[in-house]
Amino acid sequence: MKALITGGAGFIGSHIADAYLAAGWEVLVADNLHSGKMENLDPAARFTNIDICSPEFPHYIMDSKPDIVVHAAAQISVSFSVREPGFDAKQNITGPLDMCMACVRAGVNKIIFSSSGGTIYGEIPGEPATEDHPFAPMSPYGISKMAFEYYLRFFRNEYGLDFTSLRYGNVFGPRQDPHGEAGVVAIFSKMILNGKTPTINGDGKFYRDYVYVADVARANLLAAEKGAGRAYNIGTRKATDVNEIYRLVADAAGFDGAPDYGPPRPGDLRRCVLDISRAAAELGWQPQITLEQGMQHTVDFFRSQTQPRDAS
Repeated sequence: MKALITGGAGFIGSHIADAYLAAGWEVLVADNLHSGKMENLDPAARFTNIDICSPEFPHYIMDSKPDIVVHAAAQISVSFSVREPGFDAKQNITGPLDMCMACVRAGVNKIIFSSSGGTIYGEIPGEPATEDHPFAPMSPYGISKMAFEYYLRFFRNEYGLDFTSLRYGNVFGPRQDPHGEAGVVAIFSKMILNGKTPTINGDGKFYRDYVYVADVARANLLAAEKGAGRAYNIGTRKATDVNEIYRLVADAAGFDGAPDYGPPRPGDLRRCVLDISRAAAELGWQPQITLEQGMQHTVDFFRSQTQPRDAS
């Protein structure tokens, strides 16, 4: 069986590629290396440097004829989507629609879509959101994720192209980019290991559902055989605020200093936590890595990246 991973040199995509390789699949990776990195890739994956929005990409799909496409490529910056909604729509809707048509023509069986529970539901003040929670995206990025889910339903109904949509919580782990608009775990890890004091925005009481990247990759592998035409939340059902994330990262790094506090970021949601009952029941998926274990793995990864190599 052959799987094509779009964005497969990126943070999440490369872990998905690893999971498919470990399961014995033939793995193709398509990435333009805008944010992906070659060092993230296992050499066993067949890599092609290509943009999913390029005119060549549909031809690439038709030539390679994968059995499934795991679509992890995206414009991922919420703030950039606010500044450039047209570009966001091109990367996250228009280009992927051409990909879907190519999948139909190439006889691809299924698309597994990296969606976003953290942005399509909006504020979730009470119980964790199930997949039936109303959509209330607050950014063009969230809107694009929501819209593409609807397009996938259209392609399934009209052309028989199957799909599974995985709505991630806040994914963290090794290989995450600690620069720019990245996950707070990566930012805190890199800063603390470099002897800098992180700044927490506002009071730090912003609650999210943090899920380890290897668990996310495993959900993508399970979705290859299950979850036809369905959407699943991929998280932990646990609310963790930024203050606790700082404490866990600091403990894993052996740092006992207090953080700095700055002004809150406009538009930040106070709470977004996901109910994962459907994924447990239908995919047989639950997170296996605890938050503490994941933090230690992540800090250890960034420590290995920052330590100077032995010159001898």
